[in-house]
Amino acid sequence: MPQKPQKQARWSKLETIRRDSVVVAISGAFQGKSGKVLSVDRDKGTALVEGLNRRKRATRRSQANPQGGIVEKECPIPLSKLMLQTVHDARQARRQAVAGKQKG
Repeated sequence: MPQKPQKQARWSKLETIRRDSVVVAISGAFQGKSGKVLSVDRDKGTALVEGLNRRKRATRRSQANPQGGIVEKECPIPLSKLMLQTVHDARQARRQAVAGKQKG
């Protein structure tokens, strides 16, 4: 009995979100903004992205931080709200090409 040809996987290993890759927020308060991934937590399904989801935290004085005060730091974003910049750009180009064909 001949085997059926296998379908290609929708997402390849090269298209996973990893540290140092550039991603775009596709939903939420930071929609459309991009940044570099600082770390990924696969167990929790979140990632820290440079410049996105910044929160202000009050810190006490300590030897490490003698001034104390308010410090801004990145908070995790769910992976479901992120997309690789290259994939996002390819989708935008495809949408513009389809829109151009429909007009003319």
